[in-house]
Amino acid sequence: MSQEQVTIQAADGPCAATVLTPEGAGAWPAVIFYMDAFGIRPAMVEMATHLSSAGYVVLLPDLFYRFGPYGPLQPKEVLAGDFMAVCGPLMASTDNHKAAEDTKAFLAYLDTRKDVEGKVGTIGFCMGGGMAITAAAYYPDRIAAAASFHGGNLATDKPTSPHLQAPKIKAEVLVAGADNDHSYPQDMADRLEAALTEAGVKHLAEIYVGKAHGWMKPDMPVYDEAAAKRGWDEAFALFQRNLH
Repeated sequence: MSQEQVTIQAADGPCAATVLTPEGAGAWPAVIFYMDAFGIRPAMVEMATHLSSAGYVVLLPDLFYRFGPYGPLQPKEVLAGDFMAVCGPLMASTDNHKAAEDTKAFLAYLDTRKDVEGKVGTIGFCMGGGMAITAAAYYPDRIAAAASFHGGNLATDKPTSPHLQAPKIKAEVLVAGADNDHSYPQDMADRLEAALTEAGVKHLAEIYVGKAHGWMKPDMPVYDEAAAKRGWDEAFALFQRNLH
């Protein structure tokens, strides 16, 4: 496994990113990894590495580049205190549309790499879940698969709500939520699925019963190893169907 640090000139400035590549020679499909609200830290790199080991060049950009230096943050420590006091200013520096605009630069960067070929996928966790879906809508001819895990606020009345982008999506979409997640209640899940269905988007939208927001992330108090394996298996199957 190869890991390198790069800087990409994104919409509003230089964006630091980590690139993970599989072992061996050759070219692979690419997946853009949209982080959560705790930002770049070892757990995000660990997850991106796991994804890359399945045969993908994974681009993990620091979407808080507009904010400036921060962290690294430890979720268990942050959650023991005032989450919004710590993460609120970071989250305010970006949103679904800004991240999608940044994705233009991410795709352009991937185009420069000789070890990348074929379609591109997106994957996002928590805050990044809506970004992964929105990016698929912004670049329907480039992004062939999008996965959102415990994404919040995926169908709201805000203009940046991902469900509003459904008519533009050509990718196959995977949405995995938890039933213990106030940021993604059942009525919101129903609203998102209705939008995807009405738009004719091929998708799987499901709720992981008995799980809590953030179950996929190994540094979260609610991490669930068995459910995380299920999630990764579903993501790998999604990308296998659409990126190869």
